Amino acid sequence: MERRVVITACSAITPIGHGKDKIVESLQKGVSGVKPLREDELIGRYIHSRVYGTVDYPIDYDFQRQYRKTMAPCTYYACQVAREVLEQSGLSREFITSGKLGVAFGSIHGSPSTQREIYRTFFGMADKSAYSTIGAVDYLKSMVHTTAVNITKMFGITGRVISSCTACTTSSQSLGYGYEAIKFGMQEAMLCGGADEYDTLTVAVFDNLLACSTAFNNEPQRTPRPFDKLRDGLVAAEGAGALMLEEYEFAKKRGATILAEVIGFACNNNGGDLILPNLGGITNTLKLGLANAKIAASEVDFISAHATATKMGDIIEAQAIGSVFGDHPYVVGLKGYMGHTMAACGSIEATLALYMMQDGFIAPTLNLEEIDERCAMIRHVQKIIEHPVKTAVIQNFAFGGVNTILLLQKIS
Repeated sequence: MERRVVITACSAITPIGHGKDKIVESLQKGVSGVKPLREDELIGRYIHSRVYGTVDYPIDYDFQRQYRKTMAPCTYYACQVAREVLEQSGLSREFITSGKLGVAFGSIHGSPSTQREIYRTFFGMADKSAYSTIGAVDYLKSMVHTTAVNITKMFGITGRVISSCTACTTSSQSLGYGYEAIKFGMQEAMLCGGADEYDTLTVAVFDNLLACSTAFNNEPQRTPRPFDKLRDGLVAAEGAGALMLEEYEFAKKRGATILAEVIGFACNNNGGDLILPNLGGITNTLKLGLANAKIAASEVDFISAHATATKMGDIIEAQAIGSVFGDHPYVVGLKGYMGHTMAACGSIEATLALYMMQDGFIAPTLNLEEIDERCAMIRHVQKIIEHPVKTAVIQNFAFGGVNTILLLQKIS
């Protein structure tokens, strides 16, 4: 028997703010979280892009030392939003530690800043036998599943652990796999999300692939530019997002606040090029998501597009949206506000969609001034509008040809 799955809490740390009030204010005022890249040894002749979506405000973590010692920056983000979501949800300590709550949380590759320090230490040694000077907890900070297991450690969560590591679809898969775990009776609740930290190496990777924005280095707030004629690439960013998913009857019985129902999820692969997006693969994913949700395309009000502001990616995504949904739903590229938060983007964008669903507005795509005619077949939002969103779609796509779609619906 398939069970209904609902969202009872959400939180995010983003370049445009931490928590609902600040994030909504930034969306409504058109605030950009993109800043100049910090100076370090990789800048100069190595990196052309000089912009980054940065979390540059203080956060009061107040974590005990026993938890801090295995945490890197991305893990701090993850544990902070996890704590906020657990508090919002109102779940009892008894339930949290019962094994009925699981965690689905990931990052692109653990902590890149910690990994850099490990390599710097190792390759800088004249005597390689001195490798023992590398900290004992460094691996725990840098391993791929560091965010997930640090969350379980801090809060005593004993249910299943899923730690997706599929680049830009990491937290989208976390949400989808959490949804399936509850839907098919394997858990009563799942804490889902993703986190990534600031590191120049992330920029260097995409810069080397000629995928980063470089034309607005002196005007960081004007990039990225999803679907815009002048877009010139993505902007790497940091942050975290977390959502609590629960079985509907369980949430209803305990009187939880229900933000929305997860009505569908789909994930597949293009089966071809590992970098270039594929129209057929993306289109098929969108159709699979609608079939899983058992709704028609015409029932979708709002789409949070992946829209990284790369030249071909935005065109292919617009074509896929147009072929499946037509020009009915409002389409927004939320990365215009903060850049590409990598593994965190799916959970952050789902959280922002929930905020707009709660408050009855749709934020415009920031920096979308002149729509590229090759992306003009869909319904873009260029100024803030009041609109009661009932059904929202969150789309994310990743290197390796991985495509995801998550469908959320407001419960009346």
